Amino acid sequence: MISISNVSKVYSLESGDFYALKNNNINIEKGEFVAIMGPSGSGKSTLLQLLGGLDTPTSGKVTVDGVELNALNEKERTLFRRTKVGFVFQNYQLLPMMTVGENIALSLSANNTSQSEIKSTVQKLIVDVNLEGKEPQFPSQLSGGQQQRVAIARAIAMKPRLILADEPTGNLDQKNGIDILKLLSKLNKEEQITIVMVTHDLQAAQIADRIIVVQDGLIIDEENKGGYRNETVADRMA
Repeated sequence: MISISNVSKVYSLESGDFYALKNNNINIEKGEFVAIMGPSGSGKSTLLQLLGGLDTPTSGKVTVDGVELNALNEKERTLFRRTKVGFVFQNYQLLPMMTVGENIALSLSANNTSQSEIKSTVQKLIVDVNLEGKEPQFPSQLSGGQQQRVAIARAIAMKPRLILADEPTGNLDQKNGIDILKLLSKLNKEEQITIVMVTHDLQAAQIADRIIVVQDGLIIDEENKGGYRNETVADRMA
């Protein structure tokens, strides 16, 4: 599903070249739930941006569902993001002037989906994320947990095979955070959607099939997620 081959990302700064990622290789299987962890500035968000076609590597290849992203032009990458990937962010990124229903329908409308199909899809998603009755409300009228549910519904409206979640529970209290993790897990298991989630929370990461630690631009791949509970790795995450 996802292949990262000898990928580096270099930023040219006045002080010299900064390697956000350094010659990384990893494969993520279709339907897998992967958590990416690491200290601030480690390169984990850069990695997520490359997987979503929001940025391109300086060297190496990023392939998602058979598509080599760095071979696409900007228009092609935009189409790829719109149809193949669902994004979920820490700060929700909902449009405040649009209702819940309109936010969820955003990608469908951009893809020239018929009004009847948009209506039926939005109604189904509202039920799926447990927001019945909230469709006409605006984001400011919702709790943080409810706003994140709207963001997830919007992310899956185009039936993507990949969800990229950047700290999806970062702004939520424990209860709402757990609810969001359960929803992501349900989508992963029932819909077989591949999920790659960046998180600082070791407990949140335990929901994943695999945990990848990124440190100083290097990926450390550990198959046994239980191993990340030990003090050595916890200290590495500090």
